[in-house]
Amino acid sequence: MTSLRTAAAPMADTENGPSASGDARTARVDVHHHYTAPEWIDWAERKDIIRRESLPPWTRWDAGTALAMMDEAGIRTSVFTVAMLGRLQEPKLRKESARIALEAARDLADSHGDRFAFYTPVFLESPDLSLWSLTHGMDELGAIGASVRTSVKGVYLGHPSQDRILAELNERSAVVSTHPMEVPGGEGGLEGVPPFLCDFLMDTTRAALSLIVNGTLDRYPNITFILPHGGGFLPYIASRVEVFGHHLEPKVEPAQVRDYLHRFYYDTAGPMSPSATPSLLAAVGSSRILYGTDWPPTPAHLVTGVTTPAFDSDPALDERQHRRINHDNAHRLLPALAAARARHV
Repeated sequence: MTSLRTAAAPMADTENGPSASGDARTARVDVHHHYTAPEWIDWAERKDIIRRESLPPWTRWDAGTALAMMDEAGIRTSVFTVAMLGRLQEPKLRKESARIALEAARDLADSHGDRFAFYTPVFLESPDLSLWSLTHGMDELGAIGASVRTSVKGVYLGHPSQDRILAELNERSAVVSTHPMEVPGGEGGLEGVPPFLCDFLMDTTRAALSLIVNGTLDRYPNITFILPHGGGFLPYIASRVEVFGHHLEPKVEPAQVRDYLHRFYYDTAGPMSPSATPSLLAAVGSSRILYGTDWPPTPAHLVTGVTTPAFDSDPALDERQHRRINHDNAHRLLPALAAARARHV
């Protein structure tokens, strides 16, 4: 069966392509979808790593529910990260865990034409496992990019300890989806406020600044990073970073800040709103924004009944900008998606 794994040559800017005449709201590409493979849950339970009944509801992923949500929201293709829960430390077990999850992801993508594609995971604290995952996931199973946490154990994406991983991603010209998971607690938290509400946004912002001050964007220019949740607080504080860039170590000139901001992509799972969209557009423009749902941690009724309708009616966006964000930018960034879409139209 032909799938998104098939290689494709880069396509021209789709602003003037076939999608321009269609309804952007029925052919969205969701770049922010969390997949917990049922096969992985079965394996992890047999290994006594997790207890199924103790897992959060969003881990109970099934294809029928996913496709129903996608159809109602007008999503043609979801590009998903491969979730693996638990705190596995033993290298052999971690590799087996990743293999089970990745092969389930491959099977899902292969069995549903152009509806699903996936990122292979990168483990910031384990270069050896990361390099194996990139080879197995991208070369052998057909992942179209990589996914990585914004920080692990207080070490942020872009730290020099990750150079082996970053060099491999650069060699592959990889698209890298980023996402927070573990955020500082204790005195840094606020009782009664879940971490995803604001701490996740700060973790994303810190990761972006880490990539800037560590020179990652310059040393590894072929990597494209997607920042979730509208880039956290980064677009809102863009001018602040420009003005006070000389306080960073090393110093960053205002023109450099503006260039760096335009080298990230940003997804809409903020969610976008009339109060947030203007800041993001002013900072980076619509050509660097991608549609994202953050489903299933963000429940289906919120995706289909709140965040997506609000995005569609956002007064800051015109029809061309909606089209770019819904699918054109994703097809340009990940050309295999556009090729697969053309085969299944």
